[in-house]
Amino acid sequence: MTINDSIKLIAGSFVLTSIILGYFIHEYFFFFTAFVAVNLIQSSFTKWCLMDRILKKVGVKEGGDSCSI
Repeated sequence: MTINDSIKLIAGSFVLTSIILGYFIHEYFFFFTAFVAVNLIQSSFTKWCLMDRILKKVGVKEGGDSCSI
C-alpha cells in the first residue's frame, strides 16, 4: 500500500468513524468530520500534508500524489 492509498484509507476511516460517533454518542463528533475536510482542502491548495510526513517516517512506501482524494 502506498502513501496515497494509506491517506485515502485513513481519511475515509476518520470521516466514517466521526459520523457514527456523532450520530450515536454526541453531535460534537461532527466537528472532527469538518476538521478532516478542512485538512483535505488545505492540502489540495498547499500540497502539504501532515499525514504524508507521518507515513513517510513510519516507512510506508511512496507512490501517487500526496493527500489527493
